[in-house]
Amino acid sequence: MCGIVGAVADRDVVPILVEGLRRLEYRGYDSAGVAVLNATGEIDRVRSMGKVATLAEAMGDTLHGKTGIAHTRWATHGVPSESNAHPHVCRDIVSVVHNGIIENHDQLREAQTQTGHKFTSQTDTEVVVHQVYDYHVDKGKDLLEAVRATVADLEGAYALGVISSREEGRLVTARRGSPLVIGVGIGEHFIASDVAALLPVTQRFIFLEEGDIADIRRDSLVIYDAEGNEVQRPIKESELSADAVDRGKYRHYMLKEIYEQPQAIADTLEGRISSGRVLEQAFGSEAGKIFDAVQGVHIIACGTSYHAGLIGAYWLESIVGIPCSVEVASEFRYRKPVVRKHSLIVTLSQSGETADTLAGLQEAKRLGFGHSLSICNVPESSLVRESDLVLLTRAGPEIGVASTKAFTTQLVALLLLVITLGRRNGLTAEVESRMVSELEKLPGQIDKVLRLDEAIKEIAEQFADKNNALFLGRGAQYPVAMEGALKLKEISYIHAEAYPAGELKHGPLALVDENMPIIAVAPNNELLEKLKSNLQEVRARGGELLVFADAHAEMQQGEGTQVLNVAPVDDLISPIVYTVPLQLLSYYVAVLKGTDVDQPRNLAKSVTVE
Repeated sequence: MCGIVGAVADRDVVPILVEGLRRLEYRGYDSAGVAVLNATGEIDRVRSMGKVATLAEAMGDTLHGKTGIAHTRWATHGVPSESNAHPHVCRDIVSVVHNGIIENHDQLREAQTQTGHKFTSQTDTEVVVHQVYDYHVDKGKDLLEAVRATVADLEGAYALGVISSREEGRLVTARRGSPLVIGVGIGEHFIASDVAALLPVTQRFIFLEEGDIADIRRDSLVIYDAEGNEVQRPIKESELSADAVDRGKYRHYMLKEIYEQPQAIADTLEGRISSGRVLEQAFGSEAGKIFDAVQGVHIIACGTSYHAGLIGAYWLESIVGIPCSVEVASEFRYRKPVVRKHSLIVTLSQSGETADTLAGLQEAKRLGFGHSLSICNVPESSLVRESDLVLLTRAGPEIGVASTKAFTTQLVALLLLVITLGRRNGLTAEVESRMVSELEKLPGQIDKVLRLDEAIKEIAEQFADKNNALFLGRGAQYPVAMEGALKLKEISYIHAEAYPAGELKHGPLALVDENMPIIAVAPNNELLEKLKSNLQEVRARGGELLVFADAHAEMQQGEGTQVLNVAPVDDLISPIVYTVPLQLLSYYVAVLKGTDVDQPRNLAKSVTVE
């Protein structure tokens, strides 16, 4: 989603703004822009379509200033175009960058048109810059008061950065529903959509809370809460280094993040298991009391996280023996779910800022479902702050839009939850110890899968000219197939669908021919023989099969059937392990097709608007 960077310093901030935008490219965008107050106090602005590199080229060495704002835009209102790109400027006095959606923009636009404002874009954001101008210039309010009055008129979600040519060295920011952090330097301050943008200039951050407005100058920072009271927000020291978001030796962030999974899983487990037992305090100081009352689980998530939730539901019902429902967050918030008392609401999100998931949690709390647990990768995110319990996945920065390590660490976190709830529902210490042992083996098991890299790279060549693909799995492997199909379509733009293998005869077999590759995951479990029968149905109709199979599964390779053996693995952790070869397959297919692997078209990393 859109990315914001801003700075007030006693040095030229343009290089800081541009580097910040580069570090936010992973969020997804179609245009970018920078606005600064130049040496004479006037607003200079450059905007361009496409990549940040295109913006930097358009700027050349012409833009300089000590106060500025910058933005990468992901189109919501208005097509991708230079005129719709941020920052927006009103009458060369006020400039604004915005992440979010202003829901009452039509009404504001009509009123502003009647008072003489000329609109140069199709965006909802432009009403914000005009509104600030009216309060600031026409009504004589200083920039802080003008922004405060403006946000009172806005309906929807926003993170704002605002500068004025009449108040050099001042930056006002506000947030409601969209994330924003303040970077604290020495005699300088910065703002950004997330910490990754500012790591080269500071390790100290303040995370604004809902409704906060901040008045930022070089050597001072004052924050006001939603009621207008001056407040102190804690400064957090980031543990991330500036090179934590570099690609290193890898061609793409996605490949780097696939290979980071063994370490990310080890980090997620660290300090949370001991002597064959899960330490439930890892979920929070109140975890024991809350878990004692849980009679069911309700998982709310979007996209890849939704697939993780589906696998979690298999585990919770088969191992713990309590009901679990999984909801697509964007649907849950608008339907009328039946409230189950003593349910644990579990939200899954990489960023912790996904608008639909956050709204789903808020709706569940309003309805009285029960206590909440966030499984998330970002410590100071909105989702974390609004949840009763938290388990951080410790995946580290995930830059590629197509999620990899965030997904597998979510599954690890869900297994920790399964074990913790299981011991309250008949799970013996002996079984728990065995499950913990399998979790501890996971990093090594994934290392073994990564050794299939070259073989998968060769297989990917068979997909270069394909337009469709079918993914199959059974049991907990069906959501793995769903995730594999999502990855392929996300980054290679190949249409892909997933089905439970047993459903083939109920319709999908009609799609099967020699031009439709079928990818199946076949661990050695109680459904293996049934899966083999399902795959024979495919071969009988001329389908080309690619099977990722347990080495002990005795899956036969032959004409039309290619088998890639995966090292034997316990069925408990097999959904995590079998996800990895599907990630590699999707990656190498996308590379062959020449797509933008890390920033696929039309997609954003953090979907912070509805």
